[in-house]
Amino acid sequence: MADIKDVVARRVMRHQRVRKKVHGTTQRPRLVVFKSLKHLYAQVVDDDAQKTLTGASTLSPEIRKSISGKSRAESAQEVGKLIASRIKENSISEVVFDRNGYPYHGIVKALAEAVRKEELLR
Repeated sequence: MADIKDVVARRVMRHQRVRKKVHGTTQRPRLVVFKSLKHLYAQVVDDDAQKTLTGASTLSPEIRKSISGKSRAESAQEVGKLIASRIKENSISEVVFDRNGYPYHGIVKALAEAVRKEELLR
């Protein structure tokens, strides 16, 4: 891993290592986080059926105007609340968290904690 200097390639390697253990099922789908330089995206995936069940991002119309002027961590909390409500609408009681190779701090942690408050993550 020390030979690979590309940040994205190193993140992908970390994600592949995590994905060996993290698998979403129909009863407990996988909550995946992706972050770009400007936005944060979260989606719930059923790996058995290979389907995306629901998703939310900072671009979602429900929260887009309310997060303008807020910090990225506050925006991540809003995305976490939105994805949690959408998960509950789909009658899902629990999800497994996939940080997608990102370190568990900052906006990734803020999103996970917001979902955890809704008692969907353990």
